Amino acid sequence: MTYQPWIDNPKWQSLVVDTYAEAFRSLYGRVLITARDEKWLMAACQAATGHASSTILCDCEAGIEQIVDGRSSGQETPDGRIGAYLQFHVPRFRKDRVEHLERVMLARLSQNILTCPTTRCFNALDTEPYFKLGRKIAFFGDGHQQRTEMFQQKGWTIPTLGGEFFLSRRFGYADGIMGGNLWFLGFSEEAAILAAERAAEAADKHPGVITTFPGGVAASASKAGSSYKFLIASTFAEYCPTLKEKLGERSLVPDGVVSIMEIIINGSTLEQVASATYASIDAALTVDGIHSISAGNYGGRLGKSFVYLHPHLHP
Repeated sequence: MTYQPWIDNPKWQSLVVDTYAEAFRSLYGRVLITARDEKWLMAACQAATGHASSTILCDCEAGIEQIVDGRSSGQETPDGRIGAYLQFHVPRFRKDRVEHLERVMLARLSQNILTCPTTRCFNALDTEPYFKLGRKIAFFGDGHQQRTEMFQQKGWTIPTLGGEFFLSRRFGYADGIMGGNLWFLGFSEEAAILAAERAAEAADKHPGVITTFPGGVAASASKAGSSYKFLIASTFAEYCPTLKEKLGERSLVPDGVVSIMEIIINGSTLEQVASATYASIDAALTVDGIHSISAGNYGGRLGKSFVYLHPHLHP
C-alpha cells in the first residue's frame, strides 16, 4: 500500500505545494553485489555507481537500492555474505536504450566489480529478455574461465590473482521510472540541506528505489534546454536565489528563501517512487526553517509519469 503520511501530519497542508514531480520511463538493470566485508562491498558499489548522477552527461543514473546483511533472516544472499542491490537506469526515450544499457552494465560490472577484492556479482532481475553479460565478462579469463554452478546460481568463474570471481550468466532488464524529485526551499542553507538529507535518508530506506546524486542531494536543479545550442539542459535560473534581484519578476524564488536543495528518486515502478517520495516529505517536515517543499515539472514535456505531492486532491 502507498505510504500516506499526510493523513495525520498538519504540516503537509501548510508547507507542501500542490504540484507534481514529472518523472519519465526508463529501462533499468538490477544486480546484487556481495563481498567479504562492508569495506570492500562499499568500495565496489561506490565505484560501480560513480559518475551516474544525471543522464545529462553521465552514461546512466545508478545508485545503491539496499544493503543486506546476508546472515539475517529475510536478508539472505546466495553466498551468505553482506551484499548490496544496485540499479542502473537509462531513459526509455533513447532509441538505442537496450544496447546502451547493456554497454553501461558491461563496463561497470567488469571494470568496477570484477576488479574489487572478494566481490561476487549476482543477477537480481529475473526477466525475459536478458543480457548475456556473464559470458561477455568471462572472456577476461583468456580461455581459463569456466561455466559453473555455485550458490545455487548458474554462472561463470574467472581466475584472478586474488582467487576467482563469480558472476551470474544472465542479467535481466525491465521498464522502470526516472526523475521523481523533490525541492526543499529553506530560509537558510542549513535548513535546506538538512531537509534534503533527511529526505534522501528516508528514500534510501525505502525498497525498490535509488537516489543518484552525491549524498543523495542535488544543489543544481536543471531545466530542459539552454540559451546555448550545444547544451540540452542548464541551471534552473528562475529558482536560483542569487538571481532573484537580477531576474526581477521572472524569479520564482519566494521572499526569504536563500537555498533550494533537490533529491532525485528512480525506481522499478511509479508506485514505489511515489511511496518513497511521500516518506521523504514526511522526514523533511521534521526540519525547522523550511519555507516549502515543492517539485520540478515541465508541464508534461519531459515525461508522463506524475507523482502528485497532494495525491488525495487529484484523481
